[in-house]
Amino acid sequence: MGQRKTSKALIIFIKNPLTGKVKTRLAKDSSEDYALKVYHALLEHTRSVSDAVDATRYLYYSDHIPEVDHWADEKYDKNVQVAGDLGSRMYDAIHKALNTHDKIIIIGSDCIQLRSTDIEIAFDKLDQYDAIIGPALDGGYYLLGLKDEIPGVFQDINWSTDEVTSKTIEKILSSDHSCHLLRELSDIDFLDDWKKYGYEL
Repeated sequence: MGQRKTSKALIIFIKNPLTGKVKTRLAKDSSEDYALKVYHALLEHTRSVSDAVDATRYLYYSDHIPEVDHWADEKYDKNVQVAGDLGSRMYDAIHKALNTHDKIIIIGSDCIQLRSTDIEIAFDKLDQYDAIIGPALDGGYYLLGLKDEIPGVFQDINWSTDEVTSKTIEKILSSDHSCHLLRELSDIDFLDDWKKYGYEL
């Protein structure tokens, strides 16, 4: 990889864009083909945002690394997520990155409102706080920033529920670490979310 090593690492978790495998809740109110189009739009947005961030970028696919994709090899170190729940997968990626980087931010690909400035602010805030969370309207989070491992922050969390952010904050604070919240944004999970925050495909 031709990336320049920095003290900052941006980890991006994405799903392999396959019909019937992405945006399944959105597909129930539209179609699998439309849901795939929405996900491709989300990937394009996430890639554009990530391209603009000054950090070493690690892209993690859900299943496999395609032979051809739209993520430039010189910009992204490509990997596959380990088996397990979301917490296990995020912990593995962050644990590896902390071996060579001082600040870690992890994002997904569900937030059409996310901007590169949100990520840059999160990196800056890690100078003052132990953890940064970008809360989503549905109770989850679209961004998590860390500079050290915080015990238990990925364990015993009911993922994809409205208590993810509150439980994560509780774990951070109970272990005597500080936490800062970014602006609240909306993930795109349902067709109504896309109609409200997305654009015409």
